Amino acid sequence: MTETNPRDKHGVFYGWYALTGVMLVIFTVGGVFVQCFSVLLPVITTEFDWSRGVVAGALSAGIIALGLPSPFYGGIVTRFGPRKTLIFGNLLAGLGIAGVFFVQEIWHLYVLYIIVGMGGGTGGYISCTTVINNWFIKRRSLVLGIFIASSGLAGLAFPPLTTGLIAVVGWRLTWLILAGIIIFIAVLLGSVVLVRNRPEDTGQMPDGLSDVSYADMVPEEPASSRVETWKVTQAFRSATPWLIGGFTAANAFTMGAMMTHQIAYVQDIGYNPMTAATTLSFMSVFSLIGSLGFGALALRFNPRYLASAGFVIQLLGLIILITTRELGFIYVYAAFQGMTNGALLTAMPTLVGAYYPRHRYARVLGVILPFQVVANAVAATIGGAIYDATLSYTPAFITAAAFSLLGVFFAFNARKPRTA
Repeated sequence: MTETNPRDKHGVFYGWYALTGVMLVIFTVGGVFVQCFSVLLPVITTEFDWSRGVVAGALSAGIIALGLPSPFYGGIVTRFGPRKTLIFGNLLAGLGIAGVFFVQEIWHLYVLYIIVGMGGGTGGYISCTTVINNWFIKRRSLVLGIFIASSGLAGLAFPPLTTGLIAVVGWRLTWLILAGIIIFIAVLLGSVVLVRNRPEDTGQMPDGLSDVSYADMVPEEPASSRVETWKVTQAFRSATPWLIGGFTAANAFTMGAMMTHQIAYVQDIGYNPMTAATTLSFMSVFSLIGSLGFGALALRFNPRYLASAGFVIQLLGLIILITTRELGFIYVYAAFQGMTNGALLTAMPTLVGAYYPRHRYARVLGVILPFQVVANAVAATIGGAIYDATLSYTPAFITAAAFSLLGVFFAFNARKPRTA
């Protein structure tokens, strides 16, 4: 049982409110940015007679804009605090999504998704997990699992919602509605009302512990030592960041290919659009289970072993998808993929938070995150290009399976560095 900080007069640990705020952010912005694009892809290619590879490239460009400048985003979060970057970044993302209403040329879609990506990079994953890393230490893996689970809920909610809206009002008005959801839920409710940067700013301590309990549990460097000449590139003198980045990239490549093209693939083999959308939602349900399960298990077991096991299950899921077209087995594949994706998405920030001090977290994460984003972006484009060249997704799915196999090696060897 945790001890309440005596300076909290009401006996309430505010970290749970901050967690709720960043969950609302990742639920809405993550759901609209990635999950909804899978629904848009077959609709917009049909209307404009654009190839799937070219359209998927817009998402790839947005993902690159989200992740490649992550070292810069990490520095901004460290300097201004995550609450300000959450507000600004999600306003920018909402404006970019609203602009899709006006798309007439393929370059319009590219520019708008780059804007959305920049907004998501500023006010998305780094800002959100920095809030969590500031507020939770002892229960960090579990809370990160809860946070990642909210993105799984986005996958459950947004594909069917978007499919239904497109059927009723068309894809242009649908994207205006999605922009309104971002502004209201992510910006106003999540970031402005609920998020606070650090427990120390409210007279509390991480996990709601007393000063004594906190000091005994996680010794921190003196404040004076934090104004130092340490540079984030020093972290890369050990193999650990490369290995964390490696397993993150392996999972991102696999899931980037699957989440972008899965709905189109399921439609290609004979199922209707709503059935195809529900396979992605089913995956998202199990992503929730995987993230929560990983977060709970990582309190007791080594997270890199859990991540290694996740890649093995991911590989089995891909083998099932490649070898069958039966809907029941497709749902089994979706369950495996969702569960492992949720677990592996939770593993990366868990390891970074466990291996590096709190005040360095955003900067280190900002340097590791491009591994994930570049792999995800390349996967989306390569998947579409392979389909355009062969009229089959099978070669792309085999490539994704090879990345899953590499992920086992990277995750197993991602040990704690000697110095952080």
